[in-house]
Amino acid sequence: MKDDVLARWRHSHSFGQDKKRPGETRTFIVIALTASMMLVEIVGGIVFGSMALLADGLHMGSHAVALSINAFAYIYARRHAHNARFSFGTGKVNTLGGYTGAILLALFAALMAWESLIRLLNPVEIAFNQAIWVASIGLLVNGASVFILGEHHEHSHDHEDHHDHHDHHHDHHHDHNLRSAYLHVLADALTSLLAIFALLIGKYYGAVWMDPVMGIVGAILVSRWSLSLLKSTSAILLDEQGSQDITQRIHEAIEFNGDHRIVDLHLWTVGPGIYASVLSIVSRSPAEPRYFKSLLPENLPIQHISIEVHSYDEDG
Repeated sequence: MKDDVLARWRHSHSFGQDKKRPGETRTFIVIALTASMMLVEIVGGIVFGSMALLADGLHMGSHAVALSINAFAYIYARRHAHNARFSFGTGKVNTLGGYTGAILLALFAALMAWESLIRLLNPVEIAFNQAIWVASIGLLVNGASVFILGEHHEHSHDHEDHHDHHDHHHDHHHDHNLRSAYLHVLADALTSLLAIFALLIGKYYGAVWMDPVMGIVGAILVSRWSLSLLKSTSAILLDEQGSQDITQRIHEAIEFNGDHRIVDLHLWTVGPGIYASVLSIVSRSPAEPRYFKSLLPENLPIQHISIEVHSYDEDG
C-alpha cells in the first residue's frame, strides 16, 4: 500500500503537548522572584551576621530547586512531544513533575514539624523585630508568587479532526505540574503568615512557644496538601480507570438500543484532561469501528480510541 493512502489513518500522539502551556511562563517568573529573594537574604545574612536572614534565604533556595523541577517538566514535555518512544505523548511528564513536587512538599512539611518540635522542647532566643521583618518580606514575595501562579483554568480550543480522535472543546483540565508549583509558594506564604502571627504574640505577650506551635500547624496543613496532590497524580501515573461520568456516557452512547454491549472498557489519562480508551463490543448487528466511534459524544475528552467489534453469534 502507498504511504500517501495510509496517511489518512495515521495521526500524531503529541495531543498538544508540543505547545507551550500558560503555567510554564508563570513558573519561570516565580523562579526568578524566589531566586532573587534568596540571594538578597543570603547576602544580607552574611553581611549583617543574621542567622534568621541566612536560614530563610536557604529555605527560599530549596523551593527554587523544587520550582525548577516543575519548569524542567514543562520544557521536557514540550521538546519530546513528538518522540516516538512515548506511546501516548509526554502528557504524563506534567503529572510526574507534580508528583515529584508533592514528595518534596511532604519532605518540607516533615522538616517543618521536626524543627518545630525541637524548638518547642528546647526554646531558643528570638530576635523578634528582625524575624518579623524577614517574615514580612517573605510574605510579600510569596504572596506575589501565589497570585502569579493562581490556578487559572486552561481551555482547549483544538477543533482539528484527526479521524480516530475525539477532540474535546472548552474542557477544563488540570495542570498537576502547575498545582505543585502553586502549593510550594502557597506553603511558603502560609509559613510566613503563621510566623508573623506567632512572632507578634511572642513579642507582645511573651508566648515564645507560639512560634514552634504555629510551625507544627503549618506542617499539618502542608502535609494535607501534599497527600492530596500525591493521590491525584499517582492515580494518573498508575493508569487508574478514568472518570465514572465519562465511562457511563460511553456505555449510554453505545448501548442505546440493546443490540450492542460493551464487554471491556479501559479509560485512562495520558495528559492534563486528555484520555485514551480501548473498547471491546459484542453486537447482534456488527458494524465497522468507525460507526461506533460516530456514536460517541464529540465533547468527550478522549483523543485516542481503539474499538474491536465481535459478533454475538460468533461468541454465543
